Amino acid sequence: MPEDLRAIGEDFSDAVLTGAEWDGREFAHCDFTDADLGLLRARNCVFTECTFTRTDLAESRIRACAFRSCRFDRVVLRDSRWEGCSLLGSSFVDCRLRQWKPGETDLTLVGMGRADLRGLDLRGVRFREANLSEADLRRCDLRDADLMGARLLGTRFEEADLRGAVVDADGLAQSVLAGARVDVNTALAFAAAKGLRID
Repeated sequence: MPEDLRAIGEDFSDAVLTGAEWDGREFAHCDFTDADLGLLRARNCVFTECTFTRTDLAESRIRACAFRSCRFDRVVLRDSRWEGCSLLGSSFVDCRLRQWKPGETDLTLVGMGRADLRGLDLRGVRFREANLSEADLRRCDLRDADLMGARLLGTRFEEADLRGAVVDADGLAQSVLAGARVDVNTALAFAAAKGLRID
């Protein structure tokens, strides 16, 4: 990769990069603390162990990018659309996620404990082995999402749509499900996990 497309260990703190357009760039161990990345257009980029603290990513459009073991701390994601991205092993702390649109995004092993995701469209999103403990997913559309192995202790799914979702029944048994919609197979597995006998 040409050097002008690669940034390793660079400090982008307080940088004003509003409306930047990145295609095929690579960032490793970079610090984006307090950076303004609003309206960012990024495609086919790779971010490895980067820090995003109080970063403004509002109205960004991120497509086919990988964020590997990155930390998102108090990041603004208002009206941010991410399509076909991977956030393997990344973590979110106190981020504003309510208007985030992560379409077809892989959140495997992501840390989102206590995250406020209420009402988001999360259809088909992969949360495999993610930490969603005490996260708020009330009224989320989780149809066909993959939650296999996810930590769901105290996770709130009230009025969420879980039809077609792949999820451990034992995990669901540790969550709050009042009013959630599930398919028959999930309901039977959940009942069995709760110790019910189904004849």
